[in-house]
Amino acid sequence: MESPGGIASVHARPRAVPYHGMTDDRVPARAPAWAEVVTGRRILVTGGSGTIGARLVDRLLEHAPEVVRVFGRDETKQFYQRQRHQTREDLRFLVGDIRDRDRLTRALEGIDVVFHCAALKHVESGEYNPFEASQTNVVGTQNVIDACLATGVRTMVFTSSDKAANPTSVMGASKLLAEKIVTAATNYRGHHGTTFASVRFGNVLGSRGSAVELFATQVAAGGPVTVTDPEMTRFVMSTDRAVELAVEAARIARGGEVFVFKMPAARLRDLVSAAIAVYAPRHGLDAASISVVRIPVRPGEKAYEELMTEDESTRARDLGPMYAVLPAIRTGSELDAAYSGVPGAPVGPYRSDAEVPLATDEVERLVRDAVDGLEP
Repeated sequence: MESPGGIASVHARPRAVPYHGMTDDRVPARAPAWAEVVTGRRILVTGGSGTIGARLVDRLLEHAPEVVRVFGRDETKQFYQRQRHQTREDLRFLVGDIRDRDRLTRALEGIDVVFHCAALKHVESGEYNPFEASQTNVVGTQNVIDACLATGVRTMVFTSSDKAANPTSVMGASKLLAEKIVTAATNYRGHHGTTFASVRFGNVLGSRGSAVELFATQVAAGGPVTVTDPEMTRFVMSTDRAVELAVEAARIARGGEVFVFKMPAARLRDLVSAAIAVYAPRHGLDAASISVVRIPVRPGEKAYEELMTEDESTRARDLGPMYAVLPAIRTGSELDAAYSGVPGAPVGPYRSDAEVPLATDEVERLVRDAVDGLEP
C-alpha cells in the first residue's frame, strides 16, 4: 500500500494516517496522485452525462487522457455535454444502455479504466418500479463486469450509495447486490487481470434530483418548501469531492474492496434553511417569506443514513479519507498483503445520526457552493 501522508479529514471518528494524494475540500488543490490513473489512459464512464458522471468527465479531461468515452442512453444530455467540449478531440459520445451487454462490449474495446456511474437512483421510483431498478442496477452491473472481462479492461470502479448499507428500499437493496457482484468478480474473473472495486458515498449536494435541488426549485417558486422530518440526518459532500475520491479509489484498489468515504453529516432542517437562505435572494425574495411544510415520509425513506454496518467495520481498514471494507470471502493473498499493517476501522456502524452535525454556517457554505451551477 501507499506510504502515509498528512491530510485533514472532516470525519469525526478516530482515524489513522491516510494516503498521499487526497485533498480536503477546504485545502488548495495540489497535483493529485490519482492523475496517474488518467494520463495517457483510455477511459469509459457509464452514465457519463449525469451529475457525477459529467463532473467526472470534466476532471478526467484535465489530466491528458488518451480518450474518454461517455456511455449513456440520454442523447439530449450528451448533446449539451458535447457543446461544452466542442474543441476536445479526446472525447467520444456513445449512445447505449447498460442493459445491452453486446453494446457495452463494443463500447469497451481498447478501454483501460471504467467508471460505472449509470443507475436508477431515486428511492421512491425504485419502490414503484422494482423490476426496472433490478434490471438496470443489478443486471446492468453484471453486464458491465462481463464486458470488462471480455475486453481486457484494467480497472472497473462501481459508484454505489450509502443506501446499500442495511437497505430498507429497493434502490438500496439493488445497490447492495451490485456491490456484492462487483466484489465477487475478483474471484469470478478467472485468468483475466481486471481489478474490481466499489465506492460508497452519501448525498452529493446539488446533484440532479437531490433534496437540495428540490428545495432550490421550491424556493424559486416562492415556496413552500416541503420536508418530511426536519430531524432526519444525511451524509453530505460536494460533487468535486465525490469525483476525486472515486478516481483515487481506482488508483489504490487491489480487488474486491468497497471504499466508504468519510463524510460530514447535516440535519435536514439545516439543509432546508440553507437552501432558503441561499436561493431566496437570488430570486428577489425575502427568505423570511418562504414557508416550510411537513409532508409524510416517503416509501423506503430512512431517518438516518448508514455508510458502513457494524459487521463491515470489523473487516474494514482505515485509509484516512476513506475506509476500505475488505471482502467477507477472501480473494487471495495479494489483497491480504496489500493491507497488511493498515490500521483497522473503529468497530461499529457508521451512521449519520451518530455524527456531530455540521454547524448551520458550514451547511450554508456547502449548499452555496453546490447550487452555483444549478438553474431551477
